Parts: sequence; structure tokens; C-alpha cells
Amino acid sequence: MPKKNKYLVLGGGGLLGSNLISEILLSGSNVVAVDRDLNEMKKVLSLLGIESDSPNLDLRSLDITNEVNTKNFFTEIDHIDGAVNCSYPRGENYGASFLDVSQKDFNNNIALHLGSAFLIMRECVNYFNNNKHPFSLVNIASIYGSIAPDFSIYNDTDMTMPVEYAAIKSAIINMNKYVASFVSNSSFRVNSVSPGGIKSDQPQNFIDAYTKKTLGNGMLLPKDITSSIIFLLSSSSNYINGQDFVIDDGFCL
Repeated sequence: MPKKNKYLVLGGGGLLGSNLISEILLSGSNVVAVDRDLNEMKKVLSLLGIESDSPNLDLRSLDITNEVNTKNFFTEIDHIDGAVNCSYPRGENYGASFLDVSQKDFNNNIALHLGSAFLIMRECVNYFNNNKHPFSLVNIASIYGSIAPDFSIYNDTDMTMPVEYAAIKSAIINMNKYVASFVSNSSFRVNSVSPGGIKSDQPQNFIDAYTKKTLGNGMLLPKDITSSIIFLLSSSSNYINGQDFVIDDGFCL
């Protein structure tokens, strides 16, 4: 019997990460799921009908902003065929309006989110170099890594598009290309998916304003994103490398 593929999902307790775990398991593959808060991840997965003692699921706690622990994790982990970084580490004051963002908070959020993304990418490359087995890494970027935000859709809400987010996501898209070029081996692939807005209890006036900028569907559900991630993990996407897949129902047009 062919050996099942096994994929690492970082940020498994989040909205996208938890739904991705569900879809990977349904596809017949195994999952190693990590999050900083193991108990919270178990609760979120349980709401999706995924029990923590599933034989195809390995749940672990990991703070990916900790370099030593992350390096040790990749050294100790058994055979994996790829990884998806759905993590979203951020500081206490993340999400402030542009003129209210201090340099300290800006730098802190860049270090937490972009710094940990760099760390995961580096350790995936080390894992590939040590194991010499085909590996696919998928990062989660954003449409706001490629286009300027339309601030009008945030009118009459307490929401904004954080400047740190734009800086981080644009850097991740470019780092894909850097790492793909650095490794220079078609057996190691790194790509990203750039979703449009994902529905998650936003106010209705924001959803309405956002929908007007799309081709009609509006905000996305996690399942609208996960199929493309699974495609990039699979051998069906061999030789796609250093690319960014935009999934936005035409928001960027």
C-alpha cells in the first residue's frame, strides 16, 4: 500500500489552519498540526468534528517565534512532505490606525510575523537539505501584499488595514522567490496563496462595501482557499515555484 503523505500545518488553531487540517485529513493524508496554544487548537478542531486522538493527526504545541524551539522541532520531526504556514503572530497593539502606530510596535510586529515566517522558511530548507525528499512549502500572503488598500471600505467601522500587515505580506511574496532561487532545486517548492477577505464576524456594512468591489460573491469562506493550498502541496503542482496565487473574486481587478 502506498505511504500516505504527511503535511505540517502551522497555526492549526486559527480559522484557515483548522479548516485546512480538516480538508487534508479528508483527502486521506496525515497532518502534524502545531499552535502555540495546544488546548485552544483542540477546542477549535473539535468544533469541526476532528478529535485530537485521530490516528492521522498529530497535535503539538510550538511557539514559532522561538528560534531554538523551532529549530529543535524540525530536527526531531519525522518524515513530512510539505508544510503550510497559517500562523499569524502579532503584538499587543497590532491593528492601530497608521498615524497611531509607534515605531516600536511596527518593528515588534514585523519581527513576530515576518521574522517567524523567515524562520519557518529557513528550517524547511534545512529539513529538505537534510532529508533530500521532495518538499512543498505554502505560505499565506494576502491581496494587500500586492495592491494598495481601499480604505473607503472601512468607513463607519472601527476596522482598518494595518500597515504592518501590508509590509509583512508583500515581503512574504518576495521571500518565496528569494528562497526558490536560493535552493535552486525543483524538488523543493515554495509558493503562497493570497486570499481576499475571509468572512469572520465582520460588521455587515463592511461586508457590503467589500462585496461591491468583487464580482459578486464578496468575502470568502476558508474552503474557498484550502483547495488551492492542497493543490500546491500535491504533486499536481510540480514545477510551480516561487509563485503567488491570488484568490479574491476579482477584488484586485
